[in-house]
Amino acid sequence: MASFRQKFLKALYPLIMRLSKSGSKGKVLENKQTAAPATSFHSLSGQLNTGQPLDFSQLKGKKVLLVNTASNCGYTNQYQELQQLSEQFADELVILGFPANDFKEQEKDNDHAIQEFCQVNFGVSFPLMKKSVVVKQAAQNPVYRWLSEARQNGWNEQAPDWNFSKYLVSEDGNLTHYFGPAVSPLSATITSRIHPSKA
Repeated sequence: MASFRQKFLKALYPLIMRLSKSGSKGKVLENKQTAAPATSFHSLSGQLNTGQPLDFSQLKGKKVLLVNTASNCGYTNQYQELQQLSEQFADELVILGFPANDFKEQEKDNDHAIQEFCQVNFGVSFPLMKKSVVVKQAAQNPVYRWLSEARQNGWNEQAPDWNFSKYLVSEDGNLTHYFGPAVSPLSATITSRIHPSKA
């Protein structure tokens, strides 16, 4: 059952999206020079919230959308949209959720509680990684270090500025886009970058 807080956030979600779209939360950055990464995305790896390793070489041939998530955020309803996106583009896209508690203590304490919350409230079936730090600091997850350091990814320095920031990586491992939290996963801004004719 959804808590009162969840119902309240769900009701507020359309307003939050509308009000934040024109500011920095609606930012879209693109690798217009098609700069290649110094370090291959597919050489990276992560840890699923079950503790199992995930070697990113397994993701070759599919686009990957990486999203830092949180359970008690105004944007949390995007879990539902991300799940729809993962089903709509199941043959060509992998979504990886990276739970993090970097913005105003909005994530649960442990990976099991996060997984349960996501499945019960949003039917999430795409992979969730172990809870980690995504902002720039010593403890930053190495995947997010790659995403936010131009000397690794080839061009981008933008780290998440709030929960549900999104990074799109191409089939061959190039970072192509950054989308701010206020860009809906189901918007044409994102779907047209995954499969132009289906947008």
